[in-house]
Amino acid sequence: MLGDFTYHNPCRVRFGPNALDELPGELAQYGPKVLLTYGGGSIKRTGLYQKVVDALAAAGKTVFEVPGVMSNPTVEKLREGCRVARENDVDLILAVGGGSTIDFAKGVSVGAWADGDPWQKYYLDMDSLDNRMIPVGDVLTMSGTGSEMNGGSVITDHAAGLKVGRVFGPDVMPRFAIVNPELTFTVPDYQMRAGIYDAFNHICEQYFSGTDDNTSDYIAEGLMRSLVHASRIAVKDPTDYEARSNISWACTWALNTLIACGKATDWEVHMLGQAMGAVTDATHGMTLSAVSLPYYNLVMPYGVEKFARFARVVWDVDGAGKTEREVAEAGLLAMSAWMDEIGVVKHSRELGFSEELIPAAVKATFILDGGYHKLTTEEVEKIFRQSL
Repeated sequence: MLGDFTYHNPCRVRFGPNALDELPGELAQYGPKVLLTYGGGSIKRTGLYQKVVDALAAAGKTVFEVPGVMSNPTVEKLREGCRVARENDVDLILAVGGGSTIDFAKGVSVGAWADGDPWQKYYLDMDSLDNRMIPVGDVLTMSGTGSEMNGGSVITDHAAGLKVGRVFGPDVMPRFAIVNPELTFTVPDYQMRAGIYDAFNHICEQYFSGTDDNTSDYIAEGLMRSLVHASRIAVKDPTDYEARSNISWACTWALNTLIACGKATDWEVHMLGQAMGAVTDATHGMTLSAVSLPYYNLVMPYGVEKFARFARVVWDVDGAGKTEREVAEAGLLAMSAWMDEIGVVKHSRELGFSEELIPAAVKATFILDGGYHKLTTEEVEKIFRQSL
């Protein structure tokens, strides 16, 4: 491993079928006023909402609610949450749901006491944190984003055609995460598949960079193999606890900053996917799957050795008699076949994307330089066209 790094993650994970039993003990460590935030109401239909409310009542908490967090949290919703949190001077934000709800909670954490508009300050201007932050805890219901154990927060401004992700530091990471894989059983099949691919791509974004011998890459390969194996079981039997538990744990570790240690990282697939999401409001994991293969086929020649390693280690490609380029190409074909197997989107037109939307998506794409090749604007446009 090359270079210096510091690894610190303050999140305590309570994992397993009985994890929710630990919520009262976590709540006891914070003040009396809690902001409870969640999505469209599925947690009420499943009974999870009542269990959480009962735990809050037993802990003597005064609860304020911000329901209705959408799958791509908007700047308007962020401002609403910041207003409620600040007006009631809450001591903790408890997010119950998937990555979008937790992303939203972290946005409120940093934005509630911000001087000025939180969207402008922390997502557009990317200012350093300089105000009081509210602790966040979460009860996870969907695996994929890794938001339960990281400092990331993605917010969408539909009027501006922007979807912006901000990765905050350890001070914004959730202080605790309740991860019961059984809670993910209630997630619709489409969302489960999208979450699996989201996590897989998180690993790829950190893997496809650098040429040094790096422990983080070996960990990443193990996570990818585990996720591929478990996904094949879960798409056939979504209630297989062992498979879903391995998916949940792999998703958490895919983006809790561990496998980025000692590395440059890419994240261009996410920039492309987020731009597509900004103009379509499509499911995040599916926007990533739609642009991944066009992107990786374009950049593979610039990092052919790592792509060949990916083929051999993750997909068991036999490289005998093949050039490194041929092995790398076979690995991407194997990845494509797995994407078909688990049923994720490979054509962006299925998400409502069209040729007419390409100029707006190109404009909304941030071009990064952490991977093997920095894209040109023309290449961004080419990828979007090939994704159709």
